[in-house]
Amino acid sequence: MEGYPDLPAPPEFDESMPNGGDSLEMDVNAQYQAGLGFHYTYIIFCGFIVWLIIPGLGLLYGGLARRKSSLALLFQSLMVASVTTFQWMFWGYSLAYSRTANAFIGDLANFGLKDVGVAPSPGSSYVPEIVFCLYQLLFCACTVQILIGGSFERGRIVPSLIFAFIWATIVYCPIACWTWNGNGWLFNLPSLDFAGGGPVHIASGCGALAYALVLGKRKHKGERTHGKPHNTTLVFLGTVLIWFGWFGFNGGSALNGSMRAMWAAFNTNTAASMGVLGWVLVDYFKHGQKFSVVGACEGAIAGLVGITPAAGYVSLWLAAAIGFITAIVVCLCQNINQWLHIDEGMDVFKLHGIGGMVGSFLTGIFAQTWVSALDGGTIAEGALDGVGVQVGRQLADITAISSYSFVVSCIILLILKYIPGMNLRVSEEAEMIGLDVDQFFDEQIGDWTMFEENPIVSMSSPREQSLRSMEGKNAEAVATA
Repeated sequence: MEGYPDLPAPPEFDESMPNGGDSLEMDVNAQYQAGLGFHYTYIIFCGFIVWLIIPGLGLLYGGLARRKSSLALLFQSLMVASVTTFQWMFWGYSLAYSRTANAFIGDLANFGLKDVGVAPSPGSSYVPEIVFCLYQLLFCACTVQILIGGSFERGRIVPSLIFAFIWATIVYCPIACWTWNGNGWLFNLPSLDFAGGGPVHIASGCGALAYALVLGKRKHKGERTHGKPHNTTLVFLGTVLIWFGWFGFNGGSALNGSMRAMWAAFNTNTAASMGVLGWVLVDYFKHGQKFSVVGACEGAIAGLVGITPAAGYVSLWLAAAIGFITAIVVCLCQNINQWLHIDEGMDVFKLHGIGGMVGSFLTGIFAQTWVSALDGGTIAEGALDGVGVQVGRQLADITAISSYSFVVSCIILLILKYIPGMNLRVSEEAEMIGLDVDQFFDEQIGDWTMFEENPIVSMSSPREQSLRSMEGKNAEAVATA
């Protein structure tokens, strides 16, 4: 790599062959075969495991929601991945990563993935552009899936997917361009964001906050299950998949198979583990020396969020500190919904928005040049190395991304809200019986055993069954009160 002349030189981008060459006339693999193939092999493997974050988020959200609305969140995870794939292929990749981008957004030079082929990618000369494109697509899909959590239990599915397409285009792509495109203004400031503290976490967290604000609070009919996870097992399983996928998320963001990538992977596990310990510690003393599985899972995610911008910039013990600090700060913001008078029940803003801000700020303090130089050429300095101004640059990053995402998300949602027939939010009846019965046919989370055992109930429609169940719960709540 650069700085190590004894290693093979990476291929160079040839403007006369922007797609990397005609495979019928030349061996397009040859440029990567001189000991360089392991770089893109490693990145494509990282991309494969990043994909697991998408269903992992669906399972996490489905477990955190009440049973009557959890199926919708599983469904949305697949739909978001599909819609985002189309958006990325259509123009998303070009808007974020075209080589002729300006400081704020790309152009349509790669519209429809034109000329995206086997040439060295704009992110790394060691990785073919088609591999880079797929890897970054999965970042976009994960970000939008995180964002969708802001609509849980009251947002209609079709409008949420329309919002996802527009948000990826107008919010995610510009912010990704600012941060990671070589022409972006944050890239050249420079702010330090190794794997997405800003474009992924701060942007999705603030977007989810806007989503919850525009939709308004859920209707509370006195149900005892309101605000309680319906299935801790799903929460645990979703967290495990997210944790595993994050090895690819952070470990692949060096965009090569260098020692820096290995360091980032180790830092990922370290921060997640310390996040669990930090959150559980707060819960232990806050709740009378008792534990919470959901709290431990939230701590893991807080640690992963905190280390995302710093994974390739800090040493192992500093990664531990970042995970621990981020989890404690986020856990202490447990009442953020009450403070802001909103109903953001999936804690997307708390975990990803606030967690991303904490991680980005700590990156400016703890970044060390010897860690970034593990890839053979990158020099990134923080306050710990005597460059105190980096903290100010990180604050500029946090302020710009959070304000842009929140304001633009609000504008998009308000426009959609007043389009005739769009109806961002389900009806009050649909919210009461649950999104699953309202928007799916003959499906639910769990089995149909209770209906088979009760012939009277089994002859009723799912809507009638849910309404009867809700009436019984409401009567019980009133009697208890």
